[in-house]
Amino acid sequence: MPKALPTIDLSAPVCCAPVAAALVDDAAALEVALRLKAIADPARVKLMSLLLTTPTGEQSTKDLAAAVALAESTVSHHLGQLRNAGLIESDRRGMSVHHRARREALSALCVVLDPGCCR
Repeated sequence: MPKALPTIDLSAPVCCAPVAAALVDDAAALEVALRLKAIADPARVKLMSLLLTTPTGEQSTKDLAAAVALAESTVSHHLGQLRNAGLIESDRRGMSVHHRARREALSALCVVLDPGCCR
């Protein structure tokens, strides 16, 4: 069984110095690694793509599940991983849950990986 990474609060965008600036410390490396681990799944990449490209900026779990042809429970699991990593936010509306990407968290992660990115 693979060794699990420790759980830390990832609700805020990553805010350490760029990895190209100097050798990162263990805590910063863990923060970046946990976020990358959360998105390192093809289904999660597709879900992020859907959330980032939808005209309304948000979609329900049901609509996302239909778009990626997965069960709602599977999509909920993937969305939970993305939410725990601070990459999306969700809110319940009646019987459905709507999700939206946290662009600031994605932008911060890009800048940490490469400060020249996205400019």
